[in-house]
Amino acid sequence: MDDPESHKPTLLERLSALLLREPEDREQLVTLLHGAYENNLLDADALSMMEGVLQVSERQVREIMIPRAQMDVIDIVQPPEAFIPFVIEAAHSRFPVIEGDKDNIIGILLAKDLLRYYAGEEFDVRDMLRPVVFVPESKRLNVLLRDFRSNRNHIALVVDEYGGVSGMVTIEDVLEQIVGDIEDEYDFDEDEDNIIADDTGHYRVKADTEIEDFNEALGTDFSDEDCDTVGGLVLKAAGQLPKCGDRLYLGELVFTVLRVDSRRLYSLLVERKRPEL
Repeated sequence: MDDPESHKPTLLERLSALLLREPEDREQLVTLLHGAYENNLLDADALSMMEGVLQVSERQVREIMIPRAQMDVIDIVQPPEAFIPFVIEAAHSRFPVIEGDKDNIIGILLAKDLLRYYAGEEFDVRDMLRPVVFVPESKRLNVLLRDFRSNRNHIALVVDEYGGVSGMVTIEDVLEQIVGDIEDEYDFDEDEDNIIADDTGHYRVKADTEIEDFNEALGTDFSDEDCDTVGGLVLKAAGQLPKCGDRLYLGELVFTVLRVDSRRLYSLLVERKRPEL
């Protein structure tokens, strides 16, 4: 009679089975990737990027788009000398061009095309415009990335179910889902709440927090008629995209900008005004 102990797989056989078996679903694939990381076959950056690639196929444009309220646009009715300082300050490579309002986007202007204006050539902004690409909010990011690559396009306007412009998305926004963004001490974990209170009576608030949720948490009564999020509320009050460290006073609250880039507001520190003595 054979000894049962002789049929036990060796460590090498068990490891080979772990690495060579085909995963049956995405969860098993992620488990295998983490196993490879734990066995030093992948470094942390490679693991993070592979997980990002998997997540791109599950996420939709609405989850990463730059909201309409935070879009930097150029109005075609303005002469170049009026909007060029704004272009320089915003420092984007591409700008949606509107005629009247943000629902009427007539083209995309490349910042480099403005060199013709400085060259003294005959210049008409309408002649410089590139076609606009519109995508629905529900479009999957992996499909959008494939379209960006095949069409050699870097920016798309996002429309809602009624055809209104709800935001914009760039190829860089999609790629950041794979390679990641620069994090700092003010970043929020994805699983954390939008509003986090500390022991000093301050609140860290994500800019995309709904005003209704903000009012409920802090006992305020800000209107959500003109904007839906706390970030939109701050942008409206500031009249422009504020800089990191800027402070705004709204009602009984003080809003300090914690994290912002050249296009978008991410997080705020909120505190109540100190009573005057």
